[in-house]
Amino acid sequence: MTAIRRLSLVTDDIQSPAPERQAGALRVAIATQDMKGLNAHFGSAKRFAVYDVTPDDWRFVEAAVFGDVSDESGKHRSEGDDRISPKVEALNGCHLLFCLAIGGPSAAKLVSAKIHPIKVPQAQSIEAVLSRTQTMLRTAPPPWLRKVLAEAGVTAKKPSFEDED
Repeated sequence: MTAIRRLSLVTDDIQSPAPERQAGALRVAIATQDMKGLNAHFGSAKRFAVYDVTPDDWRFVEAAVFGDVSDESGKHRSEGDDRISPKVEALNGCHLLFCLAIGGPSAAKLVSAKIHPIKVPQAQSIEAVLSRTQTMLRTAPPPWLRKVLAEAGVTAKKPSFEDED
């Protein structure tokens, strides 16, 4: 079994294992090795930085830290050694996951858990990812994001008919 540690900011409120989502926020996870940038593949990510993002602000929620990650060799481990499910379970409650790469089976498990995986072509700072997410929320979000927002109960700017393709 994969060991998962959850690290979150301590507040005066007693928090549950998964901190409650900020009202009207989109919960975003970022695959990271160093908590500074989006710089990891889903399977080899040592950490996921989780944030609540609104059009005007973002707030760090927690970091999920994993001890057993993929070595990116492309070789499967022995039967019964499932490293995907614990990561998907750790991201429960997230709406989006940003990563450098993700395999088909992992992406399918995320989608069935209502987490939308987004592959980013190159590493970038966590701040840049969060800022880009805010811009999408402030302007007319693309159709795939509007669907995620509707399922999450988050209101976003309504696009005009001119924004539609």
